Amino acid sequence: MSRSGTLYLVATPIGNLGDITKRAIEILSNCPVIVTEDTRTTGNLLNYLGIEGKKLISFYEGKEEKEIPHILSLLRRGIDIALVSEAGSPVISDPGYLLVKECIKEDVKVTCAPGPSAPIASLMISGIEPIPFTFLGFLPRRQGEIKNLFYSFLNIKTTLIFFERKSRLKNTLKLAFDVFGGEREVAIVRELTKLYEEVIRFPLYEYNKLNEVKGEITVIISPPKKDIKTDVSYVKKIIEQKIGSGLTGKDIIKEVMDEVIGWNKKEIYDLFLRIKNG
Repeated sequence: MSRSGTLYLVATPIGNLGDITKRAIEILSNCPVIVTEDTRTTGNLLNYLGIEGKKLISFYEGKEEKEIPHILSLLRRGIDIALVSEAGSPVISDPGYLLVKECIKEDVKVTCAPGPSAPIASLMISGIEPIPFTFLGFLPRRQGEIKNLFYSFLNIKTTLIFFERKSRLKNTLKLAFDVFGGEREVAIVRELTKLYEEVIRFPLYEYNKLNEVKGEITVIISPPKKDIKTDVSYVKKIIEQKIGSGLTGKDIIKEVMDEVIGWNKKEIYDLFLRIKNG
């Protein structure tokens, strides 16, 4: 029985082309097929590296599921394939996850050539507490969904990392301010590894002083301070949701204690009674 090909997940530069690794060059040179989020960007990279004669398969969001059967058929025939995103590490907030899942299901070997990653590189130079961190990718489009997402991290001691477009940046920071308050630290990392790389650092309460930010943007928000007390409006929201779930009062108090910061049992119980009794 002939062996299947290998799917190589290859990280590519996020700005400075000098960040390409020797192993990435070897894999791109040896794989006859390259699956890519952006054929033009990848074509430019291959030209820069002097790599010719590769079959490029377009593989962007919305086209993944359609292309997966074709890619799997090539792998089953023993053809090695490299998967690259437009920039940075594939799969991480870029197409590829569904393909990897299908390869695992089909017992096709998947490996990676690690390298540049915008979330990690941004965290490294942000000056914000690095461990633990949570990467959110691109945020939802609707303001209500963004606020709900932020609320879910209100009391979790983790640094938040996400990508944002310049046209939405200030409004997103306002939503973060509305949920988290103003004491958290923010780092806006733009044009990472490029000529105009910049890190803008400020407390969240100064979000409205931010001037227009251009280029590709990564946002980092620090975790809550240890002495923070969860906002009463959020505690009310949690209690109201749990009352509607049919839990006993005792169980509600216990669960709320685990989800908020700075509240003692009596405070939660008193608030629970006020909400329940109207």
